[in-house]
Amino acid sequence: MSQVHLPEKTILTTLVMVEDPASKKVLLEDRRNQNWAGITFPGGHVNSGESFVESAIREVYEETHLEIQNPQLIGVKQFMADPHVRYIVFLFRTNQFKGTLKASSEGDVFWKNPYEIKQSQVVDDFFDLLQIFKSYDVSELYYQDYNGQSVKRVE
Repeated sequence: MSQVHLPEKTILTTLVMVEDPASKKVLLEDRRNQNWAGITFPGGHVNSGESFVESAIREVYEETHLEIQNPQLIGVKQFMADPHVRYIVFLFRTNQFKGTLKASSEGDVFWKNPYEIKQSQVVDDFFDLLQIFKSYDVSELYYQDYNGQSVKRVE
């Protein structure tokens, strides 16, 4: 008897690397959320009926008060949140923005060279994400579970 594959529940989110073309620094957020605390890039959940680009623009504005333009989809991060829920993060990059930087309840925001950040200050996969954001050769970060052991692949 063949196995029936049911559709997975999927959670869709975005992360955005905003780069200042003058200073080459990137916009970072020190998140207060205990489930994923530390320094990372702004982003969040895609709302029902919202495009991925609209979500990226909205999330950056909500968390930083900057209005970004022309975010480019450059990669994806995905993992199984549990055996039946796939979590997909669409990774965008832009260097076009306007406005005045202002923190939100999600965390403090600031401009910094990301390579000057210490490993102990960042979310678990910050440097893997940075590799995707900065590279034209890598487009996917995928966590796959093998018998209770998480295996990370960057492709």
